[in-house]
Amino acid sequence: MMPSHGRMRQADRVSRGVVIGSGVMGAGIAAHLANAGMQVKLLDIVPGSLTPEERSKGLSQEDAVVRNRLADEAVKRIQAAKPPVLYDPSWIGRIQSGNLSDHLSAVGEADWVIEAVVERLDIKRKVLESIDAARRPGSLVTTNTSGLSVGEMAEGRSDDFRRHFAATHFFNPPRYMKLVEIVPAAETSPETVALLTELCEERLGKGVVLARDTPNFIANRIGAYGMLVTLEEAVRYGLTVEETDALTGTAMGRPKTATFRMMDMVGLDTLLHVVDNVRERSADAEEKAIFARPELLVKLVESGRLGGKSGAGFYRKTSGGGGRSVIQSLQLATLDYGPKLRVSSPVLEAVKSAGGAAAKVRTLLSAAPKHAHARFAWACLKRTLLYAAGLNGIIADHLSDIDKAMRWGFNWDLGPFQLWDAIGLEQSVRRMEQEGDAVPAWVKEWIAGGRTSFYRSEGARRFYAHAGGEREESIERDCISLAALKEAGRTVLSTPGASLIDIGDDVVCLEFHSQNNAIGGDILSAITLSAEEVSRNWRGLVIANEGRNFCVGANLALLLMEAQSGEWDEVEDIIRYFQRSMGLLAALDRPVVAAPHRMTLGGGVEACLPADRIVYSPETYFGLVETGVGLIPAGGGCMAAAMLAADRAQAASGGRSEASAMLLQPQLNQLFETIAMAKHSSSGFGVRALGFHRPGDRVIMRQDARIGEAKRECLELDRQGYVPPPQRRSAVAGREGKAVLAMAIQSMKLSGYISPHDERIAGKLAHVLTGGHVASGTEVSGQYLLDLECEAFLSLCGEPKTQQRMSHMLETGKPLRN
Repeated sequence: MMPSHGRMRQADRVSRGVVIGSGVMGAGIAAHLANAGMQVKLLDIVPGSLTPEERSKGLSQEDAVVRNRLADEAVKRIQAAKPPVLYDPSWIGRIQSGNLSDHLSAVGEADWVIEAVVERLDIKRKVLESIDAARRPGSLVTTNTSGLSVGEMAEGRSDDFRRHFAATHFFNPPRYMKLVEIVPAAETSPETVALLTELCEERLGKGVVLARDTPNFIANRIGAYGMLVTLEEAVRYGLTVEETDALTGTAMGRPKTATFRMMDMVGLDTLLHVVDNVRERSADAEEKAIFARPELLVKLVESGRLGGKSGAGFYRKTSGGGGRSVIQSLQLATLDYGPKLRVSSPVLEAVKSAGGAAAKVRTLLSAAPKHAHARFAWACLKRTLLYAAGLNGIIADHLSDIDKAMRWGFNWDLGPFQLWDAIGLEQSVRRMEQEGDAVPAWVKEWIAGGRTSFYRSEGARRFYAHAGGEREESIERDCISLAALKEAGRTVLSTPGASLIDIGDDVVCLEFHSQNNAIGGDILSAITLSAEEVSRNWRGLVIANEGRNFCVGANLALLLMEAQSGEWDEVEDIIRYFQRSMGLLAALDRPVVAAPHRMTLGGGVEACLPADRIVYSPETYFGLVETGVGLIPAGGGCMAAAMLAADRAQAASGGRSEASAMLLQPQLNQLFETIAMAKHSSSGFGVRALGFHRPGDRVIMRQDARIGEAKRECLELDRQGYVPPPQRRSAVAGREGKAVLAMAIQSMKLSGYISPHDERIAGKLAHVLTGGHVASGTEVSGQYLLDLECEAFLSLCGEPKTQQRMSHMLETGKPLRN
């Protein structure tokens, strides 16, 4: 599977990187440079003393294993990281460790040097001085500071260094967090900014925001302020830690980590450092007061309660009975811990029924406006909005950059100005002024000019720009926004579960939008209608969406309900409908390209495999995981796996039938294990290791460009004179192959690795993948394999233990091994 191809970019010429500082961020950045295909040298200082183990081995500080110890340990952490920080474990070979004393010459060979040492200006300046002396002219140098002055770091450096120097503030963990804030200094050249932007967007797959050289830049400044305000208001309203997190998480359009869990993740000492940096660098007395150290935080840090890294912060994990872990929460008044409490209120109950972040926040503020929870939420929200408004034009050039930074860096569903639009700009400002709050003059002038929101859409999306004007929101190259196209009236057809959208150049995109994008009748109906429409009027079809996940599978709740009711004809109808719908995609006389992202499981995989090409996001977690709920794939997944195995055996044999039969079993074994063990990839690149890759499938680093890339694939296939693949027959492993798999199943059972019910499921799977009761090498049709799938699925649906697994998954979101 190859990464995206296309024009030769300046960023493609950056092939060698050096990262200085092998701590959490430095190691994470080095790993992600390796993900982008770069050769990386990871350097740190020579340790000041030997460890007891090194002494026992008779080593000295002149030995390389001692001198490289810090970077070597970082490489080991990269290999062991959970979740993984590398897209492919084998890519660890792209990272070499070393030390600054012996390997500084690597800086002179690098195209990009990233400084990621401790967040102290004096130390960073010293390291940058060393880099300046060793680098070659024209090479990029960036600092990963989270908020120190970029201009002060550049002081005293050479002219060429200053032209090629900026901050690239990655967010932790670098692989998974989308945001990179690029912060140029006064003398950074425009060409350097452009190249860094291209590098971070195209090669690293990041979302770039240009920030000004101000304390803590954009996201950390507003995020830290929001945390301080929330803590202050929680104490004022007498709320518990749990209540605060319930109100400032998904109810406010933010992650489940909310406020106090987020503080624990960040580290309370780190948060204090961020607070101190703003206060110490600010010349404004009011802001200095805002960022005063909260006494409660100071006490926690002084007592060693730093959050997750110390085991205790606002939450603490302790051992309970039976070896279970118990989560306790901090009591803000006493700083003692108590049992974690369940939170309930009319405000939160109303929020649960609201759909989408904007509706949830409006409900949060209005469901019971006199309730303490609603008043607390309003107090936190208005203060954060006003603070962000006061910084517009100071920390970033445009308010849209502030919104992007908060969405990408703190995982907010809506940035502060989008959120302000969602709750109603005019009425919220009116309420703020009635409560005595000072609203920035530019906001009032904007409203006075007849505007009712910061953003508006009239063809292109526009937003407030300085001096009372408007600016068209820029669209990243090759990025297609389905939401914007729908808003512009480009929907061709729609059902409650899916829509067909015109994405330009006579190509349409089938977008799933059911709950969790689970495949049910509405989506299957949309596939049927779309196949007819595309065949008549379009050049190609893309299957993609902008949901949190591409598709988590079929509608399990519906299947369980029908199975528990004994409605077996209904269950079979569902399976057959699913199979026919996937068959329509496979047989369509126009090219079909799927562009999955994040969780693509079960039925989601089966919706991709009929496509002519698959363009994966790097963050694609792809797998046929039905055995986890006691079933096997029955929407064409087993058929596709059996045919993939046959195709590979045929290709490897050079067309010789005897050799093909011998090579079929190893190919089948891999896919059987993948499906039987409910394995899924940890990245788009990991699909190959599971056996699902096909010729032509590839990974694109920029997740946001996946729909545009899939469209390009459609057009290229159409240009080549696309002809749909003919219906064909495939050789199967038959009885002999099934016997081989049966021996493996028996071995796993005897070793205690699987339960008797796992054995039953695996046996059904082996029966389908090998073609059932036929001789090895027999050629069978796709429909024959689909019939076997359906029969096995129906049989397993009737098993009480399978129904227990299905029920447990729906209730807990976790598999049951019974």
